[in-house]
Amino acid sequence: MGLTRDDLRNQLRRGEILPLYVLYGPETQLLDVAVKTIINKAFAPGDFRDLNENSFSLNTDGNLKQALAAAYQLPMMATRRIITITDIRISASGFRDTITEADEPLLSAYLADPSPSSVVILVADELNGVRKMGKFLRDKFPAFEFTRLNDKEMVKWAREQFEKAGVQIDEPAFLQFMARVGPDVRRLTNEVNKLAAASMPTSGVTSEMVGSLIPYSRELDNFEITRYLAEGRTSEAVAALRKVLDDGGEPVALLGMLAYNYRTLLIAKDMMLRGADRRDILGSIRMKPDRHEAFLAAARRSDAKKLSLALRRIAKADLDIKTSKGGGAPAGPRLQLEMLICDLALS
Repeated sequence: MGLTRDDLRNQLRRGEILPLYVLYGPETQLLDVAVKTIINKAFAPGDFRDLNENSFSLNTDGNLKQALAAAYQLPMMATRRIITITDIRISASGFRDTITEADEPLLSAYLADPSPSSVVILVADELNGVRKMGKFLRDKFPAFEFTRLNDKEMVKWAREQFEKAGVQIDEPAFLQFMARVGPDVRRLTNEVNKLAAASMPTSGVTSEMVGSLIPYSRELDNFEITRYLAEGRTSEAVAALRKVLDDGGEPVALLGMLAYNYRTLLIAKDMMLRGADRRDILGSIRMKPDRHEAFLAAARRSDAKKLSLALRRIAKADLDIKTSKGGGAPAGPRLQLEMLICDLALS
């Protein structure tokens, strides 16, 4: 149904409890918080929760049928019965699927007549939007997607976590901390707790503490630089490139990555122009499912002629670096790359 975690939060704030939920997405920490919040909101004070809360893993055969059967049981000394169904996987390849088309009649039957005294929460580890069953769960059920927080949201979350932990951190140390952690709320929260414990008894965090305790693991997505270029975001593309180079990235390897991404975009753009459907386009690339939307959006915005020109420019830069045209010192290849990135973003 195209719902987001904000839609879910607003519903819960209004006291609205649905009989069915599908929760999915890469932001697992906030997803776990959402599951707990739904459960807490569904029970009333004084309810016997232990008697009315059941969890079923689809790693065990037959548990989907058992879970939905349990949902039809009346709650015992409680307002509702809570059924959580975990380990739901619908992958691009289908190799590790725990829900298949054979389960559709069972799910459809429950969807048509859900128990009014139960809340069923389906938690998906992977929910491929191209596969039939993935579309079924997303389109027919109240499905809430938990995407990664953007940089602004991550900064807000981090400040809130430091405040909750009663920890004081100055701005330079905070910026250093944010540069080291990735876009994963679970890791960010764990690292805040680590610093909070290390800062006792003063409860003050310094840049030295961040540097010694927080490993630099903010990995740049393989498509991130190309996405910035496709969107004309020159400064962000250059900043992303510098980060990779500062982390020890090899200029020639980075050029290879850029060439691969532009070639993949050109293939997708050509298929779009020839009227190919989404399934065929995604089938022609190798990319994590949660990157598909960003890739397709970049392909739609791109111009085929400009992509071809970009590939020729990348090839020329590759030759210049390998023949030391930009200079033999490390600054030479780095400068060549930065000039290329600016050229591609402005073309």
